[in-house]
Amino acid sequence: MFSKRKYMDGGDGREMGMKRPQSFDSSSSYFGGPSGSGLMYTSSYAYGGEPPPFPVVRLRGLPFDCTEADVIDFLHGLNLLDILFIHKGGRFTGEAFCVLAYPLQVDFAIQRDRRIMGRRYIEVFRSTRQEYYSAIANEISDLRSGSPRRGARKAKSKDDGKDLIEHTGILRMRGLPYSAGKEDILDFFKDYELSEDRIYVVLNADGRPSGEAYVEFANPVASRSAMVRDRMTLGRRYIELFPSTTKEMDDALSKGR
Repeated sequence: MFSKRKYMDGGDGREMGMKRPQSFDSSSSYFGGPSGSGLMYTSSYAYGGEPPPFPVVRLRGLPFDCTEADVIDFLHGLNLLDILFIHKGGRFTGEAFCVLAYPLQVDFAIQRDRRIMGRRYIEVFRSTRQEYYSAIANEISDLRSGSPRRGARKAKSKDDGKDLIEHTGILRMRGLPYSAGKEDILDFFKDYELSEDRIYVVLNADGRPSGEAYVEFANPVASRSAMVRDRMTLGRRYIELFPSTTKEMDDALSKGR
């Protein structure tokens, strides 16, 4: 769980607590907590005696259906204290601010610039405390003005309507690691009766894994039961599950042939 970590704001040197405390799981961070003397993270020594800068980056080009889980996966290994999605007139702009636990992690975040999320290249910029707080103020003002939000940015839950969709015995998996194979999917559904010849990995136009797959269960009851695995992880990725149909599966598979 994320703690309400304090850090210098880079302005007058006062410690600033989180404005929008979050509770993301950062236990897998490999650029995380201080070690040794901790000077690299906590001391102003590395900044010539000045307070360290406010640790925030800005992401641009995010998919319209992007969730916090997608951003956490994109910045995997970094300690995220806050994710603020930006809206304009109630519509998601494809941008977000990400507050990190330590100033040094900004450098690692910048290295993700131009990497792919889904099918989009994501730009990563350095940002400032002023830009982040201004964005918070704009979001609050937007909400108070009554602008509707089109599409939730939070990780999808069981109340997103999936449980109302009729099951045919087929589930679509989204968010798979590109290296995932049929054996990985069998392990993901290890509590269910599946066979490799009923698992179909979707390929893109280049013949490479697209991050999606279709799985045929013995019957609709089994596929509905398997929905309890929705939003669970395979490796380091959150996997989304969707009830699907034979037609949707055939159409998706034909595009990669």
